[in-house]
Amino acid sequence: MPNPRELSADCASCFGLCCVALPFSASADFAIDKDAGRPCPNLSQDFRCSIHRDLRQRGFAGCTVYDCFGAGQKVSQVTFAGQDWRQAPESAARMFAVFPIVRQLHELLWYLNESLELDAARPMGEELAAALRETERLTRGGPDELVQLDVPTYRAGVNELLLRVSELARAGQRGKERRGADLIGANLKRADLRAANLRGAYLIGAQLQGADLRLADLIGADLRGADLSGADLTGSIFLTQSQVNAAKGDAATRLPAALTRPAHWSSEAVAVAQRPQRRNRPRKR
Repeated sequence: MPNPRELSADCASCFGLCCVALPFSASADFAIDKDAGRPCPNLSQDFRCSIHRDLRQRGFAGCTVYDCFGAGQKVSQVTFAGQDWRQAPESAARMFAVFPIVRQLHELLWYLNESLELDAARPMGEELAAALRETERLTRGGPDELVQLDVPTYRAGVNELLLRVSELARAGQRGKERRGADLIGANLKRADLRAANLRGAYLIGAQLQGADLRLADLIGADLRGADLSGADLTGSIFLTQSQVNAAKGDAATRLPAALTRPAHWSSEAVAVAQRPQRRNRPRKR
C-alpha cells in the first residue's frame, strides 16, 4: 500500500510539470491562455511558482485547485530519474506526455487506498489489494510503457471495483440516486444527502450550506463554487482534495480526516465579513 505522502503533491521534488505539461485557457480560473508543453510565465528557474502566495488575487485560482496526487514527483524522480526537462530537452515531450497518465493512475491509487480502509469493503480486500499493486506497478513503468497504456480501459476496470465498494459502504442506507445529475446552482441547503449517489453530479455553484453528505459517494462530482459552509462530509466516499479546494466552505465545514481545510476558505470568509453592509434607506413619502 502506498504511503499517503506518495499520493500528495511534493512540489519541491517536481520539475513544475503541471505548470508546463498542461494547457489552460483564459477564464475565471486562469488569467491567460497557455498551450500544453509551454512553461507558464510565472514558473521560476527553480521550478517554483513566482506568484504562489498571490495566485488567487492574480487570476490563477485554477492553480490552487489542481492536485496531481503525487504524480509530479513520481514522474520527475522515478520515471525520469531526477533529470529535468531543461537539462535534457530531448526528453521533455515524453515527460509531458507521461505526466497526465501517471496523474490518472495516482488518482486511482487514492481511491483504492481509501477503499482498503473501509470496513464495509473488507469482503473485497484481496481484489482491491491486487488492483492497487497492479496500479502501483504501472506507475513505475518506463516512459514507453506508460504512453502505450490504454488509460480509459484500465480506469473502467478499476471503476467497476469502486462501484462495488460504494454499494457496500452505502448498503442499508436510503440514499438519493443522483448520479450525473444536473444540480448546477441548486438550493440544497440543509439537504439530507446521506449515502446519496452523487457520482459525476454537476454541483457547480450549488448551495449546500448545512447539508448532510455523510456516506455520500462523490467520485467525480463537480463542486466548483459549491458552498459547503457548515456541511458535514465526514465519512463521504471518494472525495478528493481538489474537489474540496474547488468549493467554498468555512470553519464549520466537516471534512474527512484525510483532507485538509483550504487556506482560501478563511480568506474568503473574511472578505465576505468585511464587505460593507447595505442599509435600507427610509422611503420618501
